[in-house]
Amino acid sequence: MSMTPKERVLAAMKQEDLDRPPVAIFTQSATLGQMDKVGAAWPEAHKSAELMAKLGSAQADVFGFECCRAPFCLTAEAERLGCNVAVEKKDAAPMIKKHPYKFDPMTGEYDSPDGLMSPEEFIAGGRPAEVIKAMGIMKKTHGDNYCIVAGNTGPFSLAGHMVSTENLVFGMMMDPDQVASWVKGVTPVCKAYCQALIDGGADIIQMSEPTASTDMIAPDMFHDASGKYVSQSLAAIKGGYSVLHICGDTLPILEMMVETGVTGLSIEEKVDPFKAVEHVGGKTVLVGNVGSVKPLFQGTPAEVIKGTQASVKAGFNVISSGCGIATATPDENMAAMVKAVKG
Repeated sequence: MSMTPKERVLAAMKQEDLDRPPVAIFTQSATLGQMDKVGAAWPEAHKSAELMAKLGSAQADVFGFECCRAPFCLTAEAERLGCNVAVEKKDAAPMIKKHPYKFDPMTGEYDSPDGLMSPEEFIAGGRPAEVIKAMGIMKKTHGDNYCIVAGNTGPFSLAGHMVSTENLVFGMMMDPDQVASWVKGVTPVCKAYCQALIDGGADIIQMSEPTASTDMIAPDMFHDASGKYVSQSLAAIKGGYSVLHICGDTLPILEMMVETGVTGLSIEEKVDPFKAVEHVGGKTVLVGNVGSVKPLFQGTPAEVIKGTQASVKAGFNVISSGCGIATATPDENMAAMVKAVKG
């Protein structure tokens, strides 16, 4: 079966029969090796659409992965909405330094999300506008042969960035109504950004909701905290495919993640790949779940091949890293992951 990488990824998103799954990094994909090889590096590539597009395409150009993906962090939205973000290092992701709004469930001191900028204003400037522009550049340079994947931040996680994740999670037990007001407040921004990325050239939106992990909130909180807002934002996009990524052991919430209505789920290696397929295989597109720390960052090429083949044998639709790639991941391990799938 002769297919372009784009045709293969699109067939996987439709759950069509394939001779092999595509191997494509849907989460953060940039490494120091790629930065040096293509001449586009952090921190500048977080801010410039042209450099972002070049680095986002490097997984395909350098290693033969079967998609292009940008941006490389979960801080662009927060920065645009007023967070103080340090975008300074080549070898480390940007960090949120200051949250602009008060939210203290212990004292009852709350700011309202009513003063947030409109969705229209949000997508028109700052780093989000550069990301949207990068989608168009990658579409022009690589879109004939590769799917363009855009990454962004989920409503529950973005609300945490605005008021501090610790306070938001604690507020789920102390004052869930106030938490809900913040998640509702940022959801229109998330929805508009998802659609703008598709309209700008992306084929697939991969939304990350790390704060909705079972490491952070109880599984029975997922729908009210995150799931219903993912349905209203990510799953509501027109003209593209949607993939929800949540870190940690998502086995207890896989069914609820499917119920959001997204096209696919991106999950970590903490979930046994065979159990994931047993639970939701056929109900959704499964993306993952080769360990981004072990084996990709800390393992050997042989260990990468073994870990990758487990996801293939389990029946994942798209073979990808379980979470974002560590920037210092060795070139030989990235290449081994591709080799394990393509042969």
